[in-house]
Amino acid sequence: MPKQAQFYLIEKTQADNALSATEALACNLAADAWRLGKKVLIACETEEQALNLDEALWQRDAEQFVPHNLSGEITNYATPIEISWQGKRNAQRRDLLISLQNNVPDYAQSFNHVIDFVPAEEERKAVARERYKLYRQLGFEMVMEKA
Repeated sequence: MPKQAQFYLIEKTQADNALSATEALACNLAADAWRLGKKVLIACETEEQALNLDEALWQRDAEQFVPHNLSGEITNYATPIEISWQGKRNAQRRDLLISLQNNVPDYAQSFNHVIDFVPAEEERKAVARERYKLYRQLGFEMVMEKA
């Protein structure tokens, strides 16, 4: 099975809560993947962003709950969704990387499926184009989706 990098084109900037439209979509995609039995790593740019996503996932209604933890948290069992940030990541193997980082994470090649985003803002769009090129150079099959 070829490696796949799936880019979502984001058309709006803000979601209905404290998250950006990109962050809200990342949470929903992680929840969908978990329901399909996948183990997910959400790679945030900063610890603050990771804490915001963690809080947003805890605020979901009970029927929308997704088991998750922040990298470095001590848990009795490995949770299906880990939220990391630059320089902080557990070593557990994951099926899906959802990247919110400005650069392609060093460990991206260890994943068969990566989800990334093309934000609405022009300057962030240019950075996303560079990530797109790098994933293609790394041998990923490229897929574009509208959010």
